[in-house]
Amino acid sequence: MTRLRIALLNAAHDGADTRRNFRRELDADLVEFHCPAGELPETFQFDACVVTGSRASVYWDEPWIGELKSYVGDAIDMGMPMLGVCYGHQLLADVLGGSVEDMGEYEIGYRTVEHDGENTLLDGVDEDFTVFTTHSDRVAEAPPGAEVFARNEYGIHGFRKDSVFAVQFHPEYDTATAEDVASGKDLPDERIQQVLDGINAENYAAACEAKALFDNFTDFVRERAHDSRTGAASAADD
Repeated sequence: MTRLRIALLNAAHDGADTRRNFRRELDADLVEFHCPAGELPETFQFDACVVTGSRASVYWDEPWIGELKSYVGDAIDMGMPMLGVCYGHQLLADVLGGSVEDMGEYEIGYRTVEHDGENTLLDGVDEDFTVFTTHSDRVAEAPPGAEVFARNEYGIHGFRKDSVFAVQFHPEYDTATAEDVASGKDLPDERIQQVLDGINAENYAAACEAKALFDNFTDFVRERAHDSRTGAASAADD
């Protein structure tokens, strides 16, 4: 079977941890583009795209954000499967006509999220599951026609529209990344310490269940790619 080729649209300003985490979790050949540096693909010849987390907000007026939205919108129009994580979740919602807002607070640390049990991305994951979260923006309204499949008290944590999948939480994080991110937040010392205390082997092991979404996504992409190739071969034979 041909190995998947996926564009990693790395929106993190310091992208090293993001690069490491996604390369570990995704069974595919990743071609990385550092979006804050102005890097974007010059082609749509990929099996899928992944849009990562970032400290940016999708409503900031920065050229690279507008350019990223434009590329992603064109790729979606062409039918390319997409996976968005955290900032990527919010950017995909924005591009598809949803809305993103500042929560006025932070969700950070290991939290519980619920999903509906009937979605492709979280197939095999318990309906109440543990994830690491870190965000102060949220998707206030899902895109028109999207299926919201995961939530918690902070709001929407997962949606799908056609071949676009998005999650607010960070299934790719290892404990080193979680500790680094938490330590760098401008939050009261007591709250940061509480989050750091929760970054332990037990919580990380529980959160690893959600990593199944990476295999579920690549399985979906492989099926789409196979169907596309089969369809093209059939058309050529007619």
